[in-house]
Amino acid sequence: MILNWQLAIAVVGGAVVGLGLFLVVREALPATPALGPALRRLHQPPGRTAVAGSGPDWLGGFSRWLRPPHRQLALIDRTPEQYALSVLLSALVGLALPTVLSTVLFLGGVSVPVVVPVLGSLGMALVAGLLAHRAVLAKADAARDEFRQAVCTYLDLVALQLSAAHGPVQSLERAAAVCDGWVFDRIRESLRIAQLQMHSPWDELQELADRIGIPELGDVGAIMRSSGSEGAQVHETLRSRADSLRDQIRTDNLARAEGVTSRLDIPGSLLVFVLLGFAVYPFLARL
Repeated sequence: MILNWQLAIAVVGGAVVGLGLFLVVREALPATPALGPALRRLHQPPGRTAVAGSGPDWLGGFSRWLRPPHRQLALIDRTPEQYALSVLLSALVGLALPTVLSTVLFLGGVSVPVVVPVLGSLGMALVAGLLAHRAVLAKADAARDEFRQAVCTYLDLVALQLSAAHGPVQSLERAAAVCDGWVFDRIRESLRIAQLQMHSPWDELQELADRIGIPELGDVGAIMRSSGSEGAQVHETLRSRADSLRDQIRTDNLARAEGVTSRLDIPGSLLVFVLLGFAVYPFLARL
């Protein structure tokens, strides 16, 4: 009976690993570009988010059940389907790992109770899924910090373009064309969409800021929206906003560094207690 259970677990584990490898290879192969979603993104009404969804229906339903972090995914340019697939693959790997280990031990002559690989598979699947979720959040936090720093540069560049007697729209486009990087690629894409759809660029920047959760980018659109009434005073507003944003970033970095330093005090305190125990133990042992 134990042999049948272990054989069934080995078969199920092999099937799960094979399914995971198949999904990984399928995602790694280059797919045919989807023209429909690209056209819908170009011709969407103002204020609407881009139409995602390039995966199968079951994957879309699974992603809705997971309730993915939409703003974080939009910031790192990933769809909810890709997020759901990464979590699913991680959970499948965690599910198969204890089964594979128990099978290897069984082939080596070590008998393991059935409940151990079953509970281990469920636990490892949960932990692997949570780690995949945390990895997405950590990547989004790093991307948010990089985006905010790039917005500081963009504010200064727009102010320089306005000082050079360029118009508001031309200043936004010329400032975005100066620098390279994925942040300015996203900004240039929004400005290009605004030009193709004949929308105001500051509305597109505000929509992008709301979609990815970067309110600092929305401040650029809000300031440029008032350029028609304030005229030459706008570039001073942009510079002051860039300076305040730098101070805010510096304050956040200092707070993060203090938090890391305070966490480093815990191992140091534990080490002191360990050394104190080694020093007091000989005296206690003589009593």
